[in-house]
Amino acid sequence: MQWIPSGWMPKAIAVDIDGTITDYNKKLHLDAIQSLRRLEEAGIPIILATGNVRAITYGLWRFIGASGPMVCENGGVVWHPDWNGPIVRADGERARECATKMAQDIEIDPKGITTNAWRESEWCLFADEDLDAVNNWVSNSIYSDLSVVRTGFAIHLMEPHLSKGEGLKVALEKMGLSPEDVLAVGDAPNDIPMFQLVGHSVAVGGCFDSLAAVAKVISPHPHGDTFAPLVDAILKAN
Repeated sequence: MQWIPSGWMPKAIAVDIDGTITDYNKKLHLDAIQSLRRLEEAGIPIILATGNVRAITYGLWRFIGASGPMVCENGGVVWHPDWNGPIVRADGERARECATKMAQDIEIDPKGITTNAWRESEWCLFADEDLDAVNNWVSNSIYSDLSVVRTGFAIHLMEPHLSKGEGLKVALEKMGLSPEDVLAVGDAPNDIPMFQLVGHSVAVGGCFDSLAAVAKVISPHPHGDTFAPLVDAILKAN
């Protein structure tokens, strides 16, 4: 199969974490990590673009050996250790308040997932909460402008201007790169804005149907198994 367009080479790769370089038990795919290191060694920086928090993303960033910025919390926080602090693009307090008020009317756990302890720009409910009930409550509340995005790991409550696409724009501006020169790899609906922004996109096997609908390429390999053949194709073209 043709992984990347003929005559095109990415100058950076934006990679989702959960469900992309991990499986749905949140275990890292070691071959995927090795493949990402091969790209870094070839001078193609890795940008981790995730719904996860900055602390966890930074740990993985270091252990991978990535060099690009980190786009965390679905674009709510953009950061590189060499910068003078993170770019926090929203105050997550309002999203937290939304969850607290919602729990007074419908059956949800307003404390949400464990990583809320470190969230800076959004708030996450458990993925198995009733999505229809959450959407209905939010749309009929004073928080109706908030976005509600479900991934395989959480239901994200966030300000409407936040997305991986908008966060990636900030990162690429800092890098001096055009979105057309970037490849994105992901698995979930929160990757859609990122896929719509960049020059080329690959959805891993087992991805959400909504992401498959906008991806340029759909991998025949599940999750992290995508990376070895994808990176082989990139390096061969290089």
